[in-house]
Amino acid sequence: MGAALRPLLLPEHVAPSRVLDDTEIGFAQDMTAHHQQAILMVARLDPHADPGVLQLARQIDQTQRVEIGTMLGWLRLANAAPTAAHPMAWMHDDTLAAHHHSASTPATTPDAMPGLATMAELDQLSAARGRDAEILFLQLMYRHHQGGITMARAADHEIASGPVKETARSMIVSQSQECGLMAIMLS
Repeated sequence: MGAALRPLLLPEHVAPSRVLDDTEIGFAQDMTAHHQQAILMVARLDPHADPGVLQLARQIDQTQRVEIGTMLGWLRLANAAPTAAHPMAWMHDDTLAAHHHSASTPATTPDAMPGLATMAELDQLSAARGRDAEILFLQLMYRHHQGGITMARAADHEIASGPVKETARSMIVSQSQECGLMAIMLS
């Protein structure tokens, strides 16, 4: 009898609710890729650099690895790919254009993520030693964080509520604090 009543009590096919919207998916995919470059920059820093710079680099590495794990978890729950087929498609053109025209960001293609280092800059960082390595790392990471902040602000603006919005806000705060520290270290 239970099987006979089942169709009356439970719908056969319930459409699953979306775990993340397109903006949340795009942000998680692109910020994951953005964070991966920050981790690469940390790995390329001279291991004999100033202890303060190394400590900041370790902090950035640890924070961004945790955030990558969180974002990849969201993407898995949403059945979304870990990388975007069209990077930065979620972010409005006016936000990207404003960032690309800022003085601290080199010219990039329209779909490029703000703040990313070029391969030549990453190679320079790998080869740099001593104070030169510290300065280059801090300059590149400062620009990288500014780009990440731009992305997180766009997500905060576009997303109504929820854990992705809260994470974007947390990134704005932590990366702004790290930028302040990097500015002091560079002065």
